Amino acid sequence: MGRAFEYRKARKLKRWGTMAKTFTKLGKEIAIAVKDAGPNPESNARLRVLIQNARAANMPKDNVERAIKKASSKDQKDYKEITYEGYAPHGIAIMVEAATDNNTRTVANVRSYFNKCNGSLGTTGSVEFMFEHKCHFKVAAREGLDLEELELEMIDSGVEEIFEEDDSLVIYAPFESYGNIQKYLEENDFEIKGAEFERIPTDTKDLSEEQRADVDKLLEKLEEDEDVSNVFHNMA
Repeated sequence: MGRAFEYRKARKLKRWGTMAKTFTKLGKEIAIAVKDAGPNPESNARLRVLIQNARAANMPKDNVERAIKKASSKDQKDYKEITYEGYAPHGIAIMVEAATDNNTRTVANVRSYFNKCNGSLGTTGSVEFMFEHKCHFKVAAREGLDLEELELEMIDSGVEEIFEEDDSLVIYAPFESYGNIQKYLEENDFEIKGAEFERIPTDTKDLSEEQRADVDKLLEKLEEDEDVSNVFHNMA
């Protein structure tokens, strides 16, 4: 097992802990995907995967269809995906991914969370180099499938690591390989259960319980913001 497996196993971030937040996040992602490539899942690869993500999150089909329809209308807000970088207390690097229709509002909120928790919001590139931008797919496992053979076969598509998780296979690759891997999986009739992007720290930092509590205060404030999609850090 490689580093992606260990990271996934150890990560305990409370992301989108409530169903309402999950649906809000998915609704924004669907809106962005529809704006980018249209409302037809057949011709919109990103939208196809988001529909699978919605299904995995138990988002009602009506909600998904409503989100697609709304995204196609002139009334849909124009969401932008933005990344913020900074430091939590005790030198912990933080990356915040947001989807917002008002960057002025969102950056002000994010900066206030950092300031109130004795952290500091940085400039673009200030901590990004400490993380590897990855994509991962979760697909249904197949009986008798040889993971080593599959990994060798998918190397040309950019795959770095494949491992089993419950009744699924998890496939990790660089962010840029997302399209190639989705194409391979679909052409080879794999059932894609979902896909996401992650930022895996190249190194992690150990903290005491008291120090961890300081960082957790900031993480909680960031995760509670409705504009924030994901929060990544390098705390062990």
